[in-house]
Amino acid sequence: MHNSVARHRDDEAAPDLLALERQVCFALAVASRTVLTLYRPLLEPMGLTHPQYLVMLALWGRDEQSVSDLGAQLHLDSGTLSPLLKRLEILGHVERRRATEDERRLVVRLTPTGRRLRQQAERIPPAVVARLGVPLADLEQLHEALGQVIAAATRPPDVEPSEAHQV
Repeated sequence: MHNSVARHRDDEAAPDLLALERQVCFALAVASRTVLTLYRPLLEPMGLTHPQYLVMLALWGRDEQSVSDLGAQLHLDSGTLSPLLKRLEILGHVERRRATEDERRLVVRLTPTGRRLRQQAERIPPAVVARLGVPLADLEQLHEALGQVIAAATRPPDVEPSEAHQV
């Protein structure tokens, strides 16, 4: 009888590895969806979707990038990035041209309209922070932790975490 009681207590102490509320993927998915809904009303007056906004952020950070560099920075493949760039070009925010030094490279750069849009976008981060009501220091910590998660998830499976930090 004593063994069955002890075994029962061990079962209670062992966490359920499949409990929904313990899943990192679930927390990330819900956080992503709910935070992105905060962006929608802020981006609509600018005529941008959230993925288009991310492309613009990358270009406002460094104008005139190759499509491949932009894709690497945004973690997007060309099949996802190309339609975003086409739409942004139709909206008049970017232009795509072949690089003069290497015609195989497609370069994206902001138009004057795209540069001016940055001024309007500057209100978005403070509005999101205010709406979340989370201290900025906590959001910065979260951003750093998510960066570590992204690095770990994108690391090749045969690289040890300690080796990845040395790279």
